[in-house]
Amino acid sequence: MRLVIQRVSEARVVVEGEIVGEIGGGLMVLLGIEHADDESDVDWLVTKLVKMRLFSDAEGKMNASLQDVGGELLVISQFTLHASTKKGNRPSFIRAARPDHAVPLYEAFIEKSSAVLGRETSTGRFGAEMRVELVNDGPVTIAIDSRQRE
Repeated sequence: MRLVIQRVSEARVVVEGEIVGEIGGGLMVLLGIEHADDESDVDWLVTKLVKMRLFSDAEGKMNASLQDVGGELLVISQFTLHASTKKGNRPSFIRAARPDHAVPLYEAFIEKSSAVLGRETSTGRFGAEMRVELVNDGPVTIAIDSRQRE
């Protein structure tokens, strides 16, 4: 499971002209799920995500977490995070999970992050053609892969 995390001052997801997810200050996360992922990946990444110190403390140092600052969270499914570009010029998405495997893990990620934060996690719409708008704050962009925990 891969995350691309961006600290944002605002972000929104639009599907067919309708805003389906929107946050103010916090983190926008692109979530890619591969066929080898399971609930343990969800647990590890949610814990890592909400505790990662990506926000400034009183001294201006990145020393505060999403939990610490009461920031909002927007999670967007993004199968292209598992693109393989080793051969040719057309990316292969063979490692990306099919919807029957990915949707339950995507929903578990949203449910767990909402529970840990104590508030609703905003989302995109799984499988939809989405337009993502954001203002990257910093800019701060971090990538995490649950296969590289050790």
